[in-house]
Amino acid sequence: MTHLIDTLKEIFHYLRQYKSRTAMTMFGIIWGTMTIILLLAFGVGLQKQLSKNMHGIGESIVIVWPGSTSIPFEGYGRNRRIRLTHDDMEIIRREVPDIRRISPEFTRWDVPVRLNDKMNKPNVAGVYPEYGPMRNIWADAGGRWLNDMDMENRRRVVFLGNDLKQFLFGDNEAVGQYVLIGDLPFLVVGILKHKSQDSSYGSRDKDRAFIPSTTYRAVFGQVYVDNFLYQLRDPRTTESAKKAVNKAMGKKYRYHPDDPETLHMWDTTEMDTFVFYFSLGFNTFMGIIGAFTLIVGGIGLANIMYVVVQERTREIGIRRSVGAKRRSIMGQFMLEAFIIVGFASFIGFLSALVLIKLLSLLPSSVEEVVGVPTLNLSVALAAAFLLSIIGFLAGYFPARKASRLEVVDCLRQ
Repeated sequence: MTHLIDTLKEIFHYLRQYKSRTAMTMFGIIWGTMTIILLLAFGVGLQKQLSKNMHGIGESIVIVWPGSTSIPFEGYGRNRRIRLTHDDMEIIRREVPDIRRISPEFTRWDVPVRLNDKMNKPNVAGVYPEYGPMRNIWADAGGRWLNDMDMENRRRVVFLGNDLKQFLFGDNEAVGQYVLIGDLPFLVVGILKHKSQDSSYGSRDKDRAFIPSTTYRAVFGQVYVDNFLYQLRDPRTTESAKKAVNKAMGKKYRYHPDDPETLHMWDTTEMDTFVFYFSLGFNTFMGIIGAFTLIVGGIGLANIMYVVVQERTREIGIRRSVGAKRRSIMGQFMLEAFIIVGFASFIGFLSALVLIKLLSLLPSSVEEVVGVPTLNLSVALAAAFLLSIIGFLAGYFPARKASRLEVVDCLRQ
């Protein structure tokens, strides 16, 4: 222990003696540490934001639009239009046990939604209560989403997108108030809680109005669904579920179950795959840039350690002549390298954390595009692992050279 304390005192004496050189060496490590942490933190933040934005449309859902047949089947020709009804949803639910939730979607664009002298023609949709959880539609405080009682009693209630509510009511309270949809009054029961949504089909949820599908059919007399969507219990069963849906509807409407044009399906789980591979490539690229920056700092440290060995050659010779062992000489130089790397990386970590905290204060408009830099455990472990390797390599080769110097050559110099 005494020997270690003496060694540390000697190391810190040399570091203080050459302050400028030590500071410049540490700066390279500090900059490299900050770079790799910030770049990887940006990569993690971007991945989370992309996933959040894409899941604004829903999570693990498949959206289906009826089409027309393209294959003759059982005496029926091609180009026969397939039109689905409300009852088909229960058939699909019964025939495809992998489906967790399902909802038809009836939509209209030509119906005015009015409040006093303010009028808009948004996308008015008739849906099941299951539609909300599937599409990540949640009510803001003080309101609610559509429920089963609304469906059973065909209540004239409406759930407004947050931007549509702002247009009609401004900053005034909307829940509990009435709006006119067409010429009929509807009670506002909820307002959409703000969410990020990159993808949509037709209109963003913030601009829409949602009413129970039973009410929709009673008011507008629409029989055929515009589209429907379902959510699976396990996203890994997507392909088998698609085939089962086509089989169930093909049996009822007499079309070939492998006909690709009868039901057009948008599988949103494909977006998750895209986000995963895009984020993997992006984070790998960022990690490589950060690693190269840190390696440059490590090379600078190794060069400085070679210079230190050159300057202290005579001292090494004297120590060897009085009995110092090779491993003692090597250990001192490696410890010196690790101390420099340790202090520099600690300062780099703190600086990166401060910058991450400051960047988290960016406006929400910027946050929704690039996300918030996030330092997670994997980023910290990756940086610590790389720093350990660089510290070892930067110290090992100069220390090895110092330990192998011959005593006579050292004293002659």
